[in-house]
Amino acid sequence: MIHPATDQLSSAERAFMINATEIDILPGVRGDLDEPLVSGPASALVPILLPLVDRGWVEVCRLVPWTAPDGTVGEQPGPPIPEQDLPAVLADAENWEYPRSGVWLGCLTLTLTEAGRRIHR
Repeated sequence: MIHPATDQLSSAERAFMINATEIDILPGVRGDLDEPLVSGPASALVPILLPLVDRGWVEVCRLVPWTAPDGTVGEQPGPPIPEQDLPAVLADAENWEYPRSGVWLGCLTLTLTEAGRRIHR
């Protein structure tokens, strides 16, 4: 399968791919978006993200606990959220905001799939 170069993606699609590369929490994507998407509602972002999931390039996960070999506690992406559950999860505007508590555990994050990593940069 031939994958497009990132310059063939829209700037908003590239922002989601960057976010997935960085394994940042979902609200971090706004730092790579242009207006009016930066300050717009989350509902405007869902139709950009879901096709990337449908193409098999990106997975949406929640951060789960992780312990490094030295005992340091952190987070890592958990299993992908099932595609049938994504519309409801992404419709929750709270998932698009940084947590007030500052704790990222349980927050949504994006990860690249193997196919997503093969897209020419």
